Amino acid sequence: MALLSVLLACWQWVAAWRFPLHTRLPNPSFQPPVTLLKPLKGCDTKTVECLKSWLQQDYKGQVQILFGVAAAEDPACEAVRKLISDHPGSYIQLVICKEALGFNAKVSTLIQLSRLARHEIISVSDADVLVSTDFLKNAVAPLENANTGLVNCFYRLANPSNLAMHWEAIAINADFWSQVLQGQNLQPLDFALGAVMTTRRAQLKSIGGFEALADYLADDFQLGNRIAKTGKEIVISPIVVDCLSHPMGWKEVWAHQLRWARTIRVSKPAPYAMSIISNPTLWPLAWYIMQPTHRVLLFLAISLLARILMAETLQSRFNKDGQRNHCWLAPIKDILQFGIWMQAFFGNSILWRGQRYHLQKDGTLQKV
Repeated sequence: MALLSVLLACWQWVAAWRFPLHTRLPNPSFQPPVTLLKPLKGCDTKTVECLKSWLQQDYKGQVQILFGVAAAEDPACEAVRKLISDHPGSYIQLVICKEALGFNAKVSTLIQLSRLARHEIISVSDADVLVSTDFLKNAVAPLENANTGLVNCFYRLANPSNLAMHWEAIAINADFWSQVLQGQNLQPLDFALGAVMTTRRAQLKSIGGFEALADYLADDFQLGNRIAKTGKEIVISPIVVDCLSHPMGWKEVWAHQLRWARTIRVSKPAPYAMSIISNPTLWPLAWYIMQPTHRVLLFLAISLLARILMAETLQSRFNKDGQRNHCWLAPIKDILQFGIWMQAFFGNSILWRGQRYHLQKDGTLQKV
């Protein structure tokens, strides 16, 4: 198991290194009109910075931006109104989405926003996503191919501000994206990554629209999975977007990782159960505990060094901006990840947006 876990980690590193990360299309001709759907809840300076980045796109086609909030008193309303006044030539609209159309509040907002969409190309993105000026034209370009059903992209935790967040940054900026590419080596992608997802209105209609996702926690997984089942391809854009998070302590980070783990466990139970095999710190350490010889100690030391170096190179390539990596946390992350993996199987309760839910076997939510 120790040898296998290290070999799997090496394969993961190679799969990630071969992917053309950060490459751009020089001047894509396919730039049709796009409707951008932006569900919002709450607002801070980082949110405003992220929203502004979508108004600064180098894109030839018309871009309709629909910002949706659940209540008129939401602080995001004032920020959106300011953006509208600062960009009088843009197609921006603030929509108050009062209806509660399912347990997933984000999807409920998307359902109501999609009714006002003018264009065939629909793009959905989270409020905390910051994009480069050339993002949209690169994200839309693959849809020129009729066989492409959805385009998504990798995202990074761009502003870790404490040790807990740096630990989570290892999970996202080094491990998650490389694990996705490793899985793609085995079979075509059959789910979507939720930071930014771009598809066609007709494609949404073919799977029952956002209405079909209203009670699911992993709406991004469900959207990509249902589109993949229609025979269309899920494409990963090589452009990486930034997610700007508010400061989180260990308790919040752990709750976030546990929610993510339980979501994956419900969405892909067998692969998630098997994922523990590829933990390159756990198994060498377990081997040494069971057989504390010099030979095993040497193997443990080499595997830990390899783990740290692979995390360093993957995160450095992913970040591309000199962000401090704290890759010495990678083995600690692996040990704690074992705890999260275990906890994911013992309980179906999750905390999301301040509300506690029961996660049911089919991935749907039920309020507690």
